[in-house]
Amino acid sequence: MARPVVHWEIGARDAAVLRLFYAELFDWEITGDADYGLVSPTAGGIGGGILQTQGGVPPYVTIYVAVDDLEGALERAAALGGRTVMAPMPIPGVGAFAMFADPEGNAIGLMKEAPAASG
Repeated sequence: MARPVVHWEIGARDAAVLRLFYAELFDWEITGDADYGLVSPTAGGIGGGILQTQGGVPPYVTIYVAVDDLEGALERAAALGGRTVMAPMPIPGVGAFAMFADPEGNAIGLMKEAPAASG
């Protein structure tokens, strides 16, 4: 089964400046805090985020693909010539994510949603 792109992210040296840029350019409403600004999905699109990079991390743009098994997807990426960039990390109330680099060095994110609460 093909896995969908579910989120995108822009990492910035000056996230405040980029948030203003994209808000003006595309009429995006960006919420959140100084570290991570969320862009809500609109009709026909997916949401994303603009974040402040830390510790000398260069600016970047990446996509996140939904998977059921983060470790399994990282292992499969490695078997196909990729490498793990970030081991699975929890996102409270959302799920978890990880990142790998493809054989060309592009960073790609993986997302696993938290199970829906039954009520």
